[in-house]
Amino acid sequence: MKFFKLFKSFKNDESGAVTVDWVVLTAAIVGLGMVVMGTVGQGIEDLGSAIVTDLDGRDSGYENTP
Repeated sequence: MKFFKLFKSFKNDESGAVTVDWVVLTAAIVGLGMVVMGTVGQGIEDLGSAIVTDLDGRDSGYENTP
């Protein structure tokens, strides 16, 4: 009988439920961030390379006079 009382109190205790909810929510947000970076990451790298190539080909307008 004592075992059933202990099990019933354990079943009704919700003190850790909020922690579990936050862990699941945080994992979902991190996973979503990884998916977004995987999708957008290559485009960002390509755009950065295009900007560097364009800036390397431009004249700065300054003359190096000794």
